[in-house]
Amino acid sequence: MIKRLLAVGLCLLLVLAQSATALADEIDVDLKLDEGLPEAVQVITLAEDSIPAKSAILMDQQSGRVLFEQNADEPVAPASITKIMTLLLVIEALEEGKISLEDKVVTSELAASMGGSQIWLEPGEEMTVDELLRAVAIASANDASVALAEHVAGSEPAFIERMNKRAAQLGMQNTRFLNCTGLDEEGHVTTARDVAIVSRELISHPMIIEYSTIWMDELRNGETQLVNTNKLVRFYPGATGLKTGTTSIAGSCLSATATRDGLSLVAVVMGAPNSDSRFAAARGLLDYGFANYVSVTPPSIADRLTPVKVLHGVKDSVMPVYTSPGSIVVEKELEDKIEQVITLAEDVQAPVSMGQVLGTVEIMVDGAVVGSYPLKAGEEIERMTFPRAFAILLKSVLQLHH
Repeated sequence: MIKRLLAVGLCLLLVLAQSATALADEIDVDLKLDEGLPEAVQVITLAEDSIPAKSAILMDQQSGRVLFEQNADEPVAPASITKIMTLLLVIEALEEGKISLEDKVVTSELAASMGGSQIWLEPGEEMTVDELLRAVAIASANDASVALAEHVAGSEPAFIERMNKRAAQLGMQNTRFLNCTGLDEEGHVTTARDVAIVSRELISHPMIIEYSTIWMDELRNGETQLVNTNKLVRFYPGATGLKTGTTSIAGSCLSATATRDGLSLVAVVMGAPNSDSRFAAARGLLDYGFANYVSVTPPSIADRLTPVKVLHGVKDSVMPVYTSPGSIVVEKELEDKIEQVITLAEDVQAPVSMGQVLGTVEIMVDGAVVGSYPLKAGEEIERMTFPRAFAILLKSVLQLHH
């Protein structure tokens, strides 16, 4: 028991020592594990700089609709928010079968040398991908991040190249990654909007929630304790993640995701002055979203669709089909003001291909367009030719004689 207490005490001293260096997430580790969240910031959309941070954004996870923003495109240092992209690439590699949770990862000299938040990996030490994922998602471990990056891509530089390529694919226009940990480095920047974009992508993979919602865990048969740096996971109803970040340059950052009554939101706070401010701001943003918006599924339009005339086809009409657009996010007071305006072609020339667009449906809320989806041909219809017409006529005559 005494040995265990000494070990815990040593861990705390190491954490405090790291705080002095201000290298990377989390320099202000909150040791008051049972202390609840600070009071939420009151979010008023018309008020400028109502969030106590450099920048912030509130976004619907499904559609990407922005519900609130403050300096959302200002480039800032991301700290360990960086690890959202690191986690995304690892999860995608797992889902593609390129790596497995049971893979043994051997710690390199580089991974073991990482400062800031860590699980004190030793060079040559082995851990599974699952264990390293827990260390990153729960405790924001820098050494575990580099170990995973090397396992996925062969080296950290190769992994960073993939990070930037994936960021470009996602439309993260103001992001540049120079490392996979979030350690302060000039030119390593992102924005609140870009963080929300990559957060939406990561949280769309159910596997990550199995890690990001863990409050406490352990490694090395209980010798290493993991405590989630995101207090919302324990104290905010519906929280699903996602990632904190703190450095002396970046300040206190947080990307927080939560789901209630079918509505999923992501709140990003960048450059808050301290940990309490970031949690208060994220809580206020999420509270504002859940209080004022609702997720609604537009009613079916199947009974409103009519066949489209086909000119010079082997059939004289084609029935339009569609894929349900899913739910949309609207202000609660406008929930009863949703309408769908159908625009459908009067006729179409043969040949008609399967999936050919025949029209569109605009989803409108209180007269404003909030989305749209296509109406498509449900079958292929060939063009009528003389040989086909003769064959059809002959077939009809033969059927009459039978």
